[in-house]
Amino acid sequence: MSNPYDPVRIGIVSISDRASGGVYEDKGLPALRDWMGRALKNPLAFEERLIPDDEAQIRTALTELVDIAGCALVLTTGGTGPAPRDVTPEATLAVADKVMPGFGEQMRQISLHFVPTAILSRQVAVIRGKCLVINLPGQPKSIAETLEGLKDAQGQQVVPGIFAAVPYCIDLIGGPYLEGNDEVCKVWRPKAAIRSFG
Repeated sequence: MSNPYDPVRIGIVSISDRASGGVYEDKGLPALRDWMGRALKNPLAFEERLIPDDEAQIRTALTELVDIAGCALVLTTGGTGPAPRDVTPEATLAVADKVMPGFGEQMRQISLHFVPTAILSRQVAVIRGKCLVINLPGQPKSIAETLEGLKDAQGQQVVPGIFAAVPYCIDLIGGPYLEGNDEVCKVWRPKAAIRSFG
């Protein structure tokens, strides 16, 4: 079993022809780094990639992050729409051992509260080895919304964000124990699966 104080290795991948080509500044990697740093109490070590919308390069990056870098969680941003260059879901499914359709369903459900075009998004989540790989939307605001979910004016959860289920999923596939920060996103586990390090 891993030491709770060992850094958890998280892969973050921003997929964009223009950002990777230097046409504009990438906002995906900073958004992922910032949100994960607030949402988890564990020490974190990020493995970052900024790559174009190219299926072979995306597959290679995901495979390296899981099989070589040993990431417990890989989050991608970008390339999940219907445009010809949007191939992130295809690349993700190509490296999968198992598909986890509930994540994509819930992300679209959350996004539909904000925009009707959420039905055009094709995000998927998969398991490869002991790693969970999740495709997130391309915009920093949408990344936070899908991870955290929807809250009312009083701060009560209306629609759960997908991150609430991520740590327990990683428990079940043999990954490290992720301890959440309830103020950002309340992690859910059955009582028997909750550990205390205090």
